[in-house]
Amino acid sequence: MIAFSQFQQQQIPLLEQEMTDFIDKYTANAYLKESMLYSVQSGGKRLRPLLLLAVVSSFDKKLEKKDFQAAAALEMIHTYSLIHDDLPAMDDDDLRRGKPTNHKIYGDAHAILAGDGLLTAAIQLLALSQLALDEKVLLIQLLTKAAGTEGMVSGQAGDLQGESRSLTLEELIEVHERKTGALIEFALLAGGILAEQTDAIVALLGTFAQHLGLAFQIRDDLLDVTSSEEELGKQVGRDETLNKSTYPGLLGIEGARKAFDEQMTLANEQLEAIQKNNGDFQPELLQEILKQLELQ
Repeated sequence: MIAFSQFQQQQIPLLEQEMTDFIDKYTANAYLKESMLYSVQSGGKRLRPLLLLAVVSSFDKKLEKKDFQAAAALEMIHTYSLIHDDLPAMDDDDLRRGKPTNHKIYGDAHAILAGDGLLTAAIQLLALSQLALDEKVLLIQLLTKAAGTEGMVSGQAGDLQGESRSLTLEELIEVHERKTGALIEFALLAGGILAEQTDAIVALLGTFAQHLGLAFQIRDDLLDVTSSEEELGKQVGRDETLNKSTYPGLLGIEGARKAFDEQMTLANEQLEAIQKNNGDFQPELLQEILKQLELQ
């Protein structure tokens, strides 16, 4: 099994090419295309698509075009959500990944349309992909569930509503299971499906994703109060400015760190359970992803 850094270097260019080629081919309006590509090509960790691809590779499956198509669709939906999150009517952010946010360059209206374009193009990409018909239907169903009114959109709504009142810890967890965790869960489920794993293994991957998603959000909340704009590539202290409920706000910084560690431990336990149930599973790539999230 190759190191995760090498895996990133190999797969990210192929993922980005898949997104760029599809947007270039299937977007009729030149200015809209420019706006969509601006955000798609602005970098980022590519955590979600890399998780999907890492799962497929972890079961000793050779990555194929259909895997990159599914990963590209996922990242396009994630990018659309960031464009809309940054809008003045939402989180009103000026920076994303160290660059001006989409609406700062193209205006609010075209940023909205760029997000709309990426959302619908992602579903079109899956529909036109090289996946088998049953896989297409299943992944479209799972992705729209994760991104829509059962998942990310509902989570974002809860996050906005939380600006006007304090959320309980249980309510905050529910918001972030949808807002952040749903797309991460799709990445793991889709990877298991593409790797032709049993329902039991796919379920374990889903549980791993739930713990990973919570850990990721707790980490994000902590970095918002402990990091710098240069390190994050976006404005810090935004949660406090927007009066959002956060894990450090509810638990304190040390309590949030403890909660993060607990979720990371539970995530690692799921990887051990998968390996116990499938001797072909090689957890090293996913373990390295977890290590990269560890707090300093």
